[in-house]
Amino acid sequence: MPRPTAAQLSYGSVTVVFSTLAMLLLFRTSSDLGIVAIAAAGLALGLLVAVTVPAPARRRTTPTGATASAHQDARPAQEPGDRAVGQVQRTIPAARTSSSARVGEHSLRH
Repeated sequence: MPRPTAAQLSYGSVTVVFSTLAMLLLFRTSSDLGIVAIAAAGLALGLLVAVTVPAPARRRTTPTGATASAHQDARPAQEPGDRAVGQVQRTIPAARTSSSARVGEHSLRH
């Protein structure tokens, strides 16, 4: 049996508290048997809500344990000679053409 998620625990707990409080105020019972019946109904309702909260979808795994999406996103390794010169040049930042534009700026080095 899988462990309950945080959402299931919180929704179930909130349902128990609020439904029990609402039923106690609605029925205005003062007998011990009535209070026990309302508490049991609140617990049953909280359990029902906790069980019906949808569980998060599990990721599909491959036989090696890696996720299926990791295999779909994997690209074949390229040799260094396979890259075009244009692709390499796009990854290198362009150098500043003129340093005279920054002459008047303040420098932190003295």
